[in-house]
Amino acid sequence: MALRTLEDTAIQPRPDFEQLRKVLMREGKPRYTPFYELFVNQPIMEAVLGRPVQDRVATLEFYYKAGYDYVPTSPGWPMLFGNLIDRRQGYPIRDWETFEKYPWPSPESISYEEYEALAPILPDGMRIIAQTGGIFESAEKLLGYEQLCYLLADNPPLVEAIFEKLEAQYVAMYSRMAEIEHVGALVISDDLGFKTQTMIAPDDLRKYVLPWHRRLAHIAHDAGKPCILHSCGNLSAIMEDIIEYVDIDAKHSYEDAILPVTEAKKLYGDRIAILGGFDMDRLCRTTEEQVRAYTRMLVTELGRDGGYALGSGNSIAPFVPVENYLAMLDEGWRMRC
Repeated sequence: MALRTLEDTAIQPRPDFEQLRKVLMREGKPRYTPFYELFVNQPIMEAVLGRPVQDRVATLEFYYKAGYDYVPTSPGWPMLFGNLIDRRQGYPIRDWETFEKYPWPSPESISYEEYEALAPILPDGMRIIAQTGGIFESAEKLLGYEQLCYLLADNPPLVEAIFEKLEAQYVAMYSRMAEIEHVGALVISDDLGFKTQTMIAPDDLRKYVLPWHRRLAHIAHDAGKPCILHSCGNLSAIMEDIIEYVDIDAKHSYEDAILPVTEAKKLYGDRIAILGGFDMDRLCRTTEEQVRAYTRMLVTELGRDGGYALGSGNSIAPFVPVENYLAMLDEGWRMRC
């Protein structure tokens, strides 16, 4: 019978973030292969929990009951952005004049209320993973992707000025998140590629984006905390930069049509942790038994020596069949026992 809610699974929560940290830092084999997702969308959380998820308490309850060792949390950042899905709404920065008029938030206006509220109610063994949208994605939302590409050719100084302004915002956020006691790791979540290549030229990423990623990673490391990069797309042209220069500890988001997670483990698993990689198409379109079989393969093959956490190739989107998501979690949990 297909699984419908978390009550149907074998999961008996006993969080231990140190096992996930061991994976992220590649400090040998953990006691079990932990779960990792960038996030689970609200409709899925509500479906598997069996009730609305409308506040931080319910969100924490979901991650706890689903067997995660952490809850992902973001700061409140009052930025005025355009919409990358519907560009008819326009974008706030178009030229030097609109750049100068843009209302950049002060560091004091960024809220960490969610972190403060979650800390006293975290179950024993759980930690917070701190994350927010990425620097490159923010530049896209300020300019629009098409205009960003034009300005890289027509007005590089304006592009550089925007990234410098964004860098100041991110340094403030990551410095504060890194010093919060209950934060166990930090994520740089920045989609830098698509199926065949990077979103902009690799040299432009090296100039405008990766130096700021490096600074954020070092903020995490200076606080003694691992840094995860979540990025979709084909990053083959810059993976050496990401590993050796940015100095990430772990990479998330893998797609079979670009780089299967099994191949990623062979290529990079001796230098960074590999997270997730249960391809979204496979997770959505195969049977429950096939999901279970593939889960067993991932845990057995990739988790054998550590440095791997089980999860999807991207995130648990609303279109993921609930029964398949639960089958992945259930099988992954049973393999811990």
